[in-house]
Amino acid sequence: MADRLDKFISENSKLTRSEAKKALSAGRVSVNSAICKKGETKVTEKDVVTLDGTVLKNIGFVYIMMNKPAGVISATEDGRDRTVLDLLRENKEISDACPKNGLFPIGRLDKDTEGLLVITNDGALSHELLSPAKHVEKEYLARCEGKLDPNAVQMFKDGLRVGEDYKALPAGLTVVSEEEGKCTLKIVLTEGRFHQVKRMCHEVGVEVTHLKRIRFGKLLLPDDLMLGEMRFTDSGEIR
Repeated sequence: MADRLDKFISENSKLTRSEAKKALSAGRVSVNSAICKKGETKVTEKDVVTLDGTVLKNIGFVYIMMNKPAGVISATEDGRDRTVLDLLRENKEISDACPKNGLFPIGRLDKDTEGLLVITNDGALSHELLSPAKHVEKEYLARCEGKLDPNAVQMFKDGLRVGEDYKALPAGLTVVSEEEGKCTLKIVLTEGRFHQVKRMCHEVGVEVTHLKRIRFGKLLLPDDLMLGEMRFTDSGEIR
């Protein structure tokens, strides 16, 4: 597969796309031992690209499993809040082994939601996992307050109407524990609408006080991956 030279440089060095273009104009880039100044030049894995005499290796696709903490948003950049990519960049061991551009989270978790998030640069895989037609399961652990409707499990199974907005697809609900005014629930969804878990819980009489995603498809959040930690995984495990 061929890539533009300026894109290849920015994805496999510490330069941004604009910095890569400046490096090209300055004659700092060679392709197969010949100086190249054109960013639109197509290169493949067979070409040897050097920047300031150092060979750039095609990092390719990466897959990072993160235990997202609350207070961090699932975005590539934000002018106000810290993002999951800011968190990734602070982990030098991980960030040094990643392409410098093109990374993004697959789907999103609300700012105050914790748990399993996958970060990658594989757009095709992201589309595959998020496609409504694929019905990929996402499992959450929710701590709630209030009195749970005794028919809640069946209501989730039948497809719960959420306000006047929509009827949710059939979902799984397991009551892990329940005591006076409090309960812990496991919820399995195959869609991902805005604040969906919180809104569905509200419809059955309880309010979510803590929410954590513990599974995405067959990928489980490891017990030893602490909040804010991340590690590489591979495409086979993700798929």
